Amino acid sequence: MKSRGRPRTGAVQLKDGFYIEVCNLGVKRGMKIRSENKKAMDDSASLYSKDKDVIVLGEYKNGIPIIEIPGA
Repeated sequence: MKSRGRPRTGAVQLKDGFYIEVCNLGVKRGMKIRSENKKAMDDSASLYSKDKDVIVLGEYKNGIPIIEIPGA
């Protein structure tokens, strides 16, 4: 099998939205799933959590995670 070219050199830029990471049980890396709003992200997390490991990554803007400060 021939190589299809040079591997990616830069990191992937995430679009604006809410993200969860879904992994098979016992695996460290998974795939990121993007949602338009927080409710859709929570619904997706509850759907996948029945048979997979789910990590809630939160909201991203311009590829940077938005950190919410409790009580602010």
